[in-house]
Amino acid sequence: MSIDFRKVIEENKEQFYQDLDQVMQVESVKGTPAEQAPFGKGPKKALETALALARKYGFETAIVNDAVGYAQWGEAEEYIGVVGHLDVVPAGDGWSFPPFKLSKQDQRFYGRGILDNKGPILACLFGLKLLKELNLPIKKTIRIVFGTDEESGSSDIPLYLSEEKAPQFGFTPDCKYPVVYGERGIVNYEILTTFSEAELTILGEFIGDQARDHVPDDLSVAINGTEIHVIGKRAPSNAPELGENAITLLAEKIIQENRTSGKLADYFSWIVKSLANQHYGEGLGIDFSDADSGKLMITPYQLIKKGNQLALSVAIRYPVSIEESDVTKALEAYLPAESQLEVSRRIKSSHFPKEDPNVQTLASVYEAVTGLNGTPVTTTGATYARFVPNIVAFGPSFPGQKGIAHNRDEYMDEEDLLLNMEIYMRGMLKLIE
Repeated sequence: MSIDFRKVIEENKEQFYQDLDQVMQVESVKGTPAEQAPFGKGPKKALETALALARKYGFETAIVNDAVGYAQWGEAEEYIGVVGHLDVVPAGDGWSFPPFKLSKQDQRFYGRGILDNKGPILACLFGLKLLKELNLPIKKTIRIVFGTDEESGSSDIPLYLSEEKAPQFGFTPDCKYPVVYGERGIVNYEILTTFSEAELTILGEFIGDQARDHVPDDLSVAINGTEIHVIGKRAPSNAPELGENAITLLAEKIIQENRTSGKLADYFSWIVKSLANQHYGEGLGIDFSDADSGKLMITPYQLIKKGNQLALSVAIRYPVSIEESDVTKALEAYLPAESQLEVSRRIKSSHFPKEDPNVQTLASVYEAVTGLNGTPVTTTGATYARFVPNIVAFGPSFPGQKGIAHNRDEYMDEEDLLLNMEIYMRGMLKLIE
């Protein structure tokens, strides 16, 4: 049976947009745990909203441990899994559009989660609905799996896997194209530097939006009662080269204006020398790289006072051939005086055989639809592929599209959203035929 995928999608796209908007309107940021809502009421409501749509489409649905839900087509116990997430990072300020609504302007959609990851995972669900309505014979069961804690560490996945089998194979539409077979290791350090009480009395609290998911873009501190304020450029923490880091900008301004002296001046000079526009660890002796995954990346994302210490948090994404211990050992040699390292987060690298027939199937689908090179790649990002066995990352961002997620005015072009749906429909069909 020959299927005109683009015609089918075009005829049904307005219904998809209406359904997607229902999920986009849910402010699914992680919140206080509540009864039957381990990650807060927002993520749980988004899950219930998505599953209500799935039931309307005729799929069997279930919620596992109040944390993960799925929509299933097929009866076999073994299944192909498409695993995405409905939780989102906080919207932040400065939006041109309502963050929790699907807005459209000049053939571009806006809203928190349109790219990461409500748009793509709902495109998979709706695409599977369109396939189901064609009454195609399928040989394998498929599940669209909806997580609710990906942005905060993926603690939802163990709750799912404690009750359900892992998929035979699958993908997460939460990264980039082509197929991503490897993800770098991640380690976040807190660099604690001790000062005398007198040295820190001149320094106020650091005020700004600082979180591990993005490059900070607005930061201020008072020194001897005079406020110093800088504005940088926000970017995802796994693409620091696309931003302007307010931490290093603030340190530069403090030094340039001679606001401090002694050990405190040395400390801010160290930040500038070691981290300002040095995104690959070259300022700290950790500029590791390998052929598969490229260069290490480092992002300073938080600077705060802790008693008589300054605590600088950095996120590091290191190549798949490197061990965390290699990074720690090299970094310790470059720390300021009276400093110590503490690990605040660690995620090992992941690697899936790129020669696997299913990986090659997805690569072939991508090449057939786009005409682009489908050779599997690696990423600096962290996806469910690290936590769910037997899956790889696959889309939704095309080559050259980077630094859109987690920013204000998060967007996805209508053309790209529909092209994703076609790629996912073809990919899912190939995997279950």
